[in-house]
Amino acid sequence: MPIQKFFDQHFHSDTETAHSRRRFLKAGLGACTLLASPMAIPSVQAAMKRPFEKKLSFLNLHTGERTRATYWANGRYIPEGMRAINHVLRDHRTGDRYTIDPDLFDVLYLLQHKLGTRQEFHVISAYRSPATNAKLAEQNGGVAKNSMHTHGKAIDIRLPGRKLSDLRTAALSLQMGGVGYYPSSNFVHLDTGNYRFWGG
Repeated sequence: MPIQKFFDQHFHSDTETAHSRRRFLKAGLGACTLLASPMAIPSVQAAMKRPFEKKLSFLNLHTGERTRATYWANGRYIPEGMRAINHVLRDHRTGDRYTIDPDLFDVLYLLQHKLGTRQEFHVISAYRSPATNAKLAEQNGGVAKNSMHTHGKAIDIRLPGRKLSDLRTAALSLQMGGVGYYPSSNFVHLDTGNYRFWGG
């Protein structure tokens, strides 16, 4: 089945989400790889046996807060679920919140299916206020002055019980956005920019 038809039938059902799908595919969706994965297919098929919805779980390592939220269901993004996730992914230094790019959630959703897991993502950094980012950039030359974290388009994560290298490999296989590998700090960076990768 053509990948676009697959998404039309099983993942999106209205104009709003179809628009999101087009942006998502344009960003470099490696869904052919996802559908070809022996681990991914059973989990996707299992999800389609019930009313389709997308859930994600997070633990903010700085605040100790966690959430498991449905952020998409019945053909649309769920405001309550999005707000719950945005709260946990806020700038822990300032308390500032930001609307995280829904495409980033979709990357994470595909990633968990690629890995065949429902484990919560351990979050090192998600949204950063411009003030926080400026301070970090002063302290560390590796922090971009116009980081995608300041636009709600990036997240730094790890998965408990999973090798960081496996997380990176799975993320690269999606061919979506940026994938940064930071083994010395024990996290993988993901963002919704152009497909690229760095670190090693």
